[in-house]
Amino acid sequence: MKKKTFTTKKLVLTALLAALTVAGSALRITMPLSIAGTTSFHLGNILCALSGILLGPWFGGLAAGMGSAIYDMTNPLFISECWITFITKGIYGLVVGLITWRRKTAWEAEGKGSYIRLYIATVAGALSYAVLYLSKGFLYDGLLLGGLPAKAAMINIVGKLPATVFNAAVAIVCAPLLAIAVSKALKKARLTLD
Repeated sequence: MKKKTFTTKKLVLTALLAALTVAGSALRITMPLSIAGTTSFHLGNILCALSGILLGPWFGGLAAGMGSAIYDMTNPLFISECWITFITKGIYGLVVGLITWRRKTAWEAEGKGSYIRLYIATVAGALSYAVLYLSKGFLYDGLLLGGLPAKAAMINIVGKLPATVFNAAVAIVCAPLLAIAVSKALKKARLTLD
């Protein structure tokens, strides 16, 4: 029986996916809407889901959370919330990884079942992140920091919905396809992620 351990390779892959998550988060279009705060269309969610798929729940969650938080630390608009981003994006990668790596065979089996598993995992991760992100917008940004009444805080959430839905949809479509392509390339090169 093969024992899973923490290896240098796992550490390097976690750092690599965290760095790719920073880059994906930096590829963004920020909407000039002050009603909903800072809202952006970006590619970081693809890498958060991919981290969970490739590295599993714990290392994938760590890569997604660290990469997103590091991006926040490089942007004055988001630096004060980097700790929240670490938690919420880490949960994104964690959920995707938990569903993807639920069974021993994980997702590496060829065929339709593999894509369906990745798709379901990515949908679950995107939904969990969207709930956390919108809750943070309502409770933390709206009620706590903004001092808004509940109805006004809810209007802020409505303003964030288009970008949230777009970012989730792009991740749901792209992450499973990218994971399958990476898996095939690794198999062809006789490399493993373990």
